[in-house]
Amino acid sequence: MDFAPTARVREYAERVSAFMDAHVYPAEELFERQIAESGNPHHHPQILEDLKARARSEGLWNLFLPHPDFGAGLTNLEYAPLAELMGRVHWASEVFNCAAPDTGNMEVLAQYGTREQQERWLTPLLEGEIRSCFSMTEPEVASSDARNIRSSIVRDGDEYVINGRKWWTSGAGRDRCEISIFMGVTDPDADPYHQQSMILVPLDTPGITVERNLEVFGYTDYEGHMEMTFTDVRVPTSNLLQEEGDGFRIAQGRLGPGRIHHCMRTIGVAERALELMVQRVSEREAFGKPLAAQGVIQEWIAESRIEIEQARLLTLKAAWMMDTVGNKAAKTEIAAIKVIAPSMALRVIDRAIQAHGGMGVCQDTFLPKAYAGIRTLRLADGPDEVHKRSIARQELKRSFSS
Repeated sequence: MDFAPTARVREYAERVSAFMDAHVYPAEELFERQIAESGNPHHHPQILEDLKARARSEGLWNLFLPHPDFGAGLTNLEYAPLAELMGRVHWASEVFNCAAPDTGNMEVLAQYGTREQQERWLTPLLEGEIRSCFSMTEPEVASSDARNIRSSIVRDGDEYVINGRKWWTSGAGRDRCEISIFMGVTDPDADPYHQQSMILVPLDTPGITVERNLEVFGYTDYEGHMEMTFTDVRVPTSNLLQEEGDGFRIAQGRLGPGRIHHCMRTIGVAERALELMVQRVSEREAFGKPLAAQGVIQEWIAESRIEIEQARLLTLKAAWMMDTVGNKAAKTEIAAIKVIAPSMALRVIDRAIQAHGGMGVCQDTFLPKAYAGIRTLRLADGPDEVHKRSIARQELKRSFSS
């Protein structure tokens, strides 16, 4: 088990880090200003398009995709330090065409899509010309158990008719979002793991209504977490991914990489929060001495470093296992890091907020928005409790079989 970065990864990491320093961090204020001036919280700012063109020209593009025919061909382990660097700015992954939910959707199309589906949708996604979303979660049921999904996909001749209500469809607020991967029931009488299917639904299809944008702790997220209704939406049967009943299998294949990518980026957020905390306490004094000299502050710094390193090591182990023995064999490690990484980052961000005092909860730092965003990851791609249940069941199974 060797987590040492290869020469190729070291080179990529140096280039991504240099790009972030030279172009992304200096553009954070302009990014927010261009969105504010547009009057649309989901506006695609020009600075983002400019940075995308620059990143692509420098060969820093589609780094997440392990398929050499489509992406850089990096393994999950090789991609980890790069995703961490991108995660330090909440929109930076899109600069390198490595943003969720597009990453998961591109993985699905690359692995499960037909050539026609790949040409129509994967190619423009790989080019960074469009965005996509993933419509799975439903407000009427506990969607942490995907078997509860009630939306329907019914065949009618050469078309499927889609009906249902989805929410937390992240990315659907973006002007460039053109396609959704929709999960619904094709055969309610099949066994619970073969009732659902996935289908490609262009968002300009009649019958789709965006009901509202869901805020996160009062923040209107740039991507847009939309609640949407699908009423008698008709798409060709050729839009089905794989066969009827394959939806659950595809979902499991999609969520493995998606979960670990979230964790990689989350470590980057925690690192940045720790850096801000160290900088802040080194500059301020209270009760006659620098904050950095206070014992409790030193404990915060030490605990944060320890917890970040622990989470990073588990992330790397999970990525290594995905590369060497496959996603299924690595499911315990993936579940574990999906629990650990967001909780760790929330603790680090909370300490950084406390160290900043009143400044820590206002718009003068990235900390409050980062806290709100990371808190959603204890729910996204499965809540903590579902992952813990999975881990416990694996441990019990191992115990009883020994």
